[in-house]
Amino acid sequence: MSNKQPKTLGEFIIENQAAFPYSSGELSRLINAIRLAAKVVNHEVNKAGLVDIIGQAGGVNIQGEEQQKLDVLANNLFIQTLTNREIVCGIASEEEDHFISINSKNKDYQNNYVVLFDPLDGSSNIDVNVSVGTIFSIYRRITPIGTPVTLADFLQRGRAQVAAGYIIYGTSTMLVYTTGDGVNGFTLNPAIGTFYLSHPQMQFPKNPKIYSINEGHYAYFPEAIKKYLKYCQDSVEGRPYTARYIGSLVSDFHRNLIKGGIFLYPETAQAPKGKLRLLYECNPMALLAEQAGGDATNGKIAILDILPETLHERTPFYCGHKKMMTELHRFLKF
Repeated sequence: MSNKQPKTLGEFIIENQAAFPYSSGELSRLINAIRLAAKVVNHEVNKAGLVDIIGQAGGVNIQGEEQQKLDVLANNLFIQTLTNREIVCGIASEEEDHFISINSKNKDYQNNYVVLFDPLDGSSNIDVNVSVGTIFSIYRRITPIGTPVTLADFLQRGRAQVAAGYIIYGTSTMLVYTTGDGVNGFTLNPAIGTFYLSHPQMQFPKNPKIYSINEGHYAYFPEAIKKYLKYCQDSVEGRPYTARYIGSLVSDFHRNLIKGGIFLYPETAQAPKGKLRLLYECNPMALLAEQAGGDATNGKIAILDILPETLHERTPFYCGHKKMMTELHRFLKF
């Protein structure tokens, strides 16, 4: 057995920096800043049951949802880390009403990248010790260097992402990301605080078997989705598939990526435009899915081809293994 130590995330970033679309080192520093913030959030999540940071914070975010204390903490940590390291020109968060324009000291808006993130996806599960995560998406600004960012810098199609990923805080903590050249996963060694490459070139496996959907809303689903679920449950042609649903997009996507599956969050009678956020959740997961050999759609067009109109836009979301997505398309007539 080889005793060779796996690559650290830092080593991997340096070795692959030349493959980034614009090799200036700025994107590498940005990924490193996300790594640092993730380690701090991971520490806070892991001590959630010991201190007064679980439960509702008493506020409501732009989505009209009750904010959890850890939502607010994670949001502040990521904003603070990205701002203090002076490597981005703009930030947008699911927890903030508006985007944040950042003018680094003595740089006059010279940074090239904007970051959008969901600081703590699935945070309503924190109280019952279920895995949660952070989702992030990175774009190059499209407005002129030297000027403040505008809304246009954030309302770009998902295909314009230069990097996207997530951190899952579970039995082990993993950072999974892509810069458009495959998907790689890094696992945190908590003893020394270092991420190591544990899942190189991640791909959806053959023979997927899992479908993930909140079937409690079945009565409100479109007829096409009801028929697809019946198809998943039929005992023919290698089915029935196995139903698995956690209620945290990061956790559900991560399991389906490793074991092979599809995630569905359709529009419903109560949420005709869908519930998940295009910019903070769907775009980054769609890029990861495509890079891992999968697919993602809103039921009409590819998620990555949608031109956003608002910062907190919602959309139906179907994402996962190519084979299962092809089967779904037959019902959606996509």
